[in-house]
Amino acid sequence: MKQISTLILAFSSFIVMAFSYNKFNTKTVHDFTIKTINGTELNLSTLKGKKILIVNVASECGYTPQYKNLQLLSEKYKDKLVVLGFPSNDFGAQEPGTNTEIQTFCTKNYGVTFPIMDKITVVGKNAHPLYLYLSNKELNGVTEKVPNWNFCKYLIDENGKIIQFFPSKIDPLSEELTKLI
Repeated sequence: MKQISTLILAFSSFIVMAFSYNKFNTKTVHDFTIKTINGTELNLSTLKGKKILIVNVASECGYTPQYKNLQLLSEKYKDKLVVLGFPSNDFGAQEPGTNTEIQTFCTKNYGVTFPIMDKITVVGKNAHPLYLYLSNKELNGVTEKVPNWNFCKYLIDENGKIIQFFPSKIDPLSEELTKLI
């Protein structure tokens, strides 16, 4: 009888651990708080109910003109989508500026009004925790795609879950992306 009680207790403990494990209690993008380019904090849970397009951006890249279409996308779908730009100098040292220089560049050259975040690292051991989450299937349950260049995009649903990863070459206004908004 004692063995059965011990077995039942062990099994119960296993069930409790299983339900508290990541598979049943998955973190979402909404669990992150990030810094904007001007230093204020943005809790992504405030964006629940809207899709989010997370993009690693750079000012001196061949894909930099995508800022224009990111802005147009932001305006067109403003009621159901928030575009977030994350400046990063990870690829080709193509984002060497300070936060102030980046903000000025985006506003002056592309009229960007969507939120630009604090300059971060998006790949490697020093990657920002949000990007570690976005690129780790064990954490996000969807993809292990890691940005391999500037202007890679993650489309997030209204509940903070990844819908799809898009490489740099996919234009923000492409049907491939917009049909998911």
